[in-house]
Amino acid sequence: MLSSGKMVCCFGELLLRYSPAMNGVFIKDALMPVYIGGAELNVAKALALWNQPVKYVTVLPQNYLSKEIVDNIANTKIDIAHIKYSGERIGCYYLPQGKDLKNNAVIYDRNYSAFSALQPGSIHWDEVFEGVSWFHISAISPALNRNVAAVCLEAVKAAKAKFITVSIDLNYRAKLWQYGKQPIEIMPALVEQCDVVMGNIWAAHSLLGIDKIIDDSIGKSKDALSNAAEIGMNAFVKAYPNVKTMAYTFRLEQKYFACLHHQNTFSVSEEYEITNLIDKVGSGDCFMGGLIFGLINNKPNNEVINYAASAAILKLQQLGDATLSSIADVEKRMQHG
Repeated sequence: MLSSGKMVCCFGELLLRYSPAMNGVFIKDALMPVYIGGAELNVAKALALWNQPVKYVTVLPQNYLSKEIVDNIANTKIDIAHIKYSGERIGCYYLPQGKDLKNNAVIYDRNYSAFSALQPGSIHWDEVFEGVSWFHISAISPALNRNVAAVCLEAVKAAKAKFITVSIDLNYRAKLWQYGKQPIEIMPALVEQCDVVMGNIWAAHSLLGIDKIIDDSIGKSKDALSNAAEIGMNAFVKAYPNVKTMAYTFRLEQKYFACLHHQNTFSVSEEYEITNLIDKVGSGDCFMGGLIFGLINNKPNNEVINYAASAAILKLQQLGDATLSSIADVEKRMQHG
């Protein structure tokens, strides 16, 4: 699978993930690993690794930590020309080793970060979108506060005005929606501007009020979950007719698969075994990167969904926030099902 020369732009908050070993180990060892991530940066890193042109837009304070982080990002061949410098803090969160962001163990420390202080009009989107074919955001950013939500809406509207494909990951983080607005009051206006949506049945319900069809995945077969996904996707595109493509993922105890609605057809990936689990963070972002990569390069539906799912499975076996897998690695995983 070769990449096109089309440019993708990812916009969101860069985050430091502090990963303590619990039961007092991090205190005794005076050691806590720190990983550089953030949903949209993880997507950008995947695309850059697969030789897809990509730029990353965020806000960081002007200090030596930011410089080292941005230099590292630039070394991955991500365009960092439109990173904005202001404010005083880099957003972060704490997540014990072995946990994931859907677990109650996560502690966010993102208030008053440089990114959270964004105001509408502070980013010149006409300049950012020069040469861009695809714009990606996630539902994490509008969960921060009213102003950041307004910036996201400003961004997707500017992208659509330039006929740029817009994608969104429906990451639902209940702990972040704390500023007096419910997701259903914010997210519909954003999704109305989107062409491509990734998420799952339950995130679509929590963020947009779409009927969730089934309460959970426990004990459900692949066929039952796929059928529920297809029904849910049909309801979704009826509610949001501008959405052309949807992908839902299912990460079960030992299995992983995904469903794709694209070009009025419904496809289901192979069911992949989850083995050698090392780090749960970033697998969804890696899937999103794989989805964008397949779609922007006009790959067949079956190849799109299986590439994205295979990339996500490989990420579960890797430490850190972003994938380390090459195109060849992902394609090899696809062949083994």
